[in-house]
Amino acid sequence: MNDLQRMLNDIEMEVHLTRHLIGKNSLDDRVMAAMKKVPRHQFLPEDLRYRAYDNGPAPIGSGQTISQPYIVALMSDLLNTRPGDIILEIGTGSGYQAAILGQLVKQVYSIEIIEDLAAEARNRLNKLGYGNIEVHSGDGYMGWPEHAPFDGIIVTAAAPHIPQPLIDQLQVGARLVIPVGLPYSYQELMVVEKKSEDEVQTRKILGVSFVPLTGEHETKNTRHKPHMPSE
Repeated sequence: MNDLQRMLNDIEMEVHLTRHLIGKNSLDDRVMAAMKKVPRHQFLPEDLRYRAYDNGPAPIGSGQTISQPYIVALMSDLLNTRPGDIILEIGTGSGYQAAILGQLVKQVYSIEIIEDLAAEARNRLNKLGYGNIEVHSGDGYMGWPEHAPFDGIIVTAAAPHIPQPLIDQLQVGARLVIPVGLPYSYQELMVVEKKSEDEVQTRKILGVSFVPLTGEHETKNTRHKPHMPSE
């Protein structure tokens, strides 16, 4: 068995073990096909590429990580994408999650607050031929209003609460997939569905561990929280 197939088998095993939490026995075939197609080793530093297909996170520099393959696949599945969608990603990191989404949708806009990582991800994605992904260096908490509204938003860093600007930039009927919780403490992966301009519905999926979402919101004394009735 090669390393890629081992990773795919590990994802399927994790899905089976967490099926009672995620509410399904298997992930979308399109998502699994994307996980099979994108060369994960290309998104890791050369000295860590031997870990590329392990089912765990790995450091990519600047205190950031590339997420566990199972979590990348799960978040992509929970976004419930369609081929014509325009998606916003907060937290480009290495660009791996964006590359997976790029296989599933028409266009991905991705924001990374660390300029060096954004530049590296942009160059890597261009070199690998992902022409439908645009990377911007900036504060992801504020979203990317110039390209809104989005058919889905995915956040790959943990926020202390759900950012209102991201809710505002969602299409009605679209989903936001985001880890919510305190830095380096308990966090929950959540799906937020925008039911109308005035109502969102949230669903807690499972416990996760992400690096914190950084940016301007960290210094604000007041935080605006949308009304979020839970399912």
